[in-house]
Amino acid sequence: MEEEAGIAARESPFLGRTVQLGYAAGKVLRVSFPTEPDDEASPDHPLLDRIFAYLEGETDDFRDVSVALTLPTDQRSVLEAVRQVGYGEDVDVAALTRATPGMDADDEDQRLVREALAANPAPLVIPDHRVRDGPSAAPPEVEQRLRSLEEL
Repeated sequence: MEEEAGIAARESPFLGRTVQLGYAAGKVLRVSFPTEPDDEASPDHPLLDRIFAYLEGETDDFRDVSVALTLPTDQRSVLEAVRQVGYGEDVDVAALTRATPGMDADDEDQRLVREALAANPAPLVIPDHRVRDGPSAAPPEVEQRLRSLEEL
């Protein structure tokens, strides 16, 4: 990923939305799906190229993409566990909770997992759409398109 900071965005006919990412210091800060891109967004970025190849059916799990996770430690742990769910696989919240170090499937931990999924700063790169009964930080229609793409 490029070292400078900025915003990149490109309209996706498949999603019916723009894919926009903020990046700095070689890390993704945010992935969002606005209806209109930021005025200062560039359409060119290597990660956007990968995302659009993925949206056209190319398998990519984005595990190698560095994401700046400025969240509490327990939420970071959940999102790191989500990144281990492979392309075309899905899990439920209880299984994700058990897969997160230091957690079990009790109600409090499952609540924390749901909060972490909702706070995900980089949906698609951190594939919360693969958690079938959890919230996604992506808009519902985007989440469903991503699930359909991976046949989940």
